[in-house]
Amino acid sequence: MMHSYSLLSAEDLLQLMQQDDAEAFKELYTRYWLRLLISAQKRLQQREAAEEAVQTLFEGLWKNRRQIHIHTSLENYLFASIRYIVLRMLYQQMQQQLSIDHAGSLEAPESPEQQVLMKDLHQYIEQVVQTLPERCRRVYQLSRHEFKTHKEIAELMGISEKTVENHLTKALQVIKTRLHQLFYL
Repeated sequence: MMHSYSLLSAEDLLQLMQQDDAEAFKELYTRYWLRLLISAQKRLQQREAAEEAVQTLFEGLWKNRRQIHIHTSLENYLFASIRYIVLRMLYQQMQQQLSIDHAGSLEAPESPEQQVLMKDLHQYIEQVVQTLPERCRRVYQLSRHEFKTHKEIAELMGISEKTVENHLTKALQVIKTRLHQLFYL
């Protein structure tokens, strides 16, 4: 059966794509690529990074086409996905900056939209931190918010430095897992 892909709705194209129809995927790509690129570029302020974000989105869409279950419109799904990919990229940039200059302060993102995205990311991480067991949460907060050393935390809490390390490892694993779940829809 021959399809005129340009006449089909996005949801119909998604259904065809889920049945391995590469032409339906190409139509979705053509239909949404530029708008997603503009959205990503507004947030990232770099064309190359925005192109990478859109490419990542479409690669994931094709790779996971059989497992995708969308409960909103495909368009909403795509724009939410690009937002999370951009957040992940900004988070990775932040992590790189922290590893390069862990003693200095992190520069604020350039655009207001980047600032909002970073604020959202920080709020999400704090929500995750609040779900940690009390001792683990306290160790994390002393380390990351009050910049205490492992030795100082151990003395303050009356626990060993190894226990401090274990709590931090657990906290970071939980945060990393939750971010991974958030970013890889």
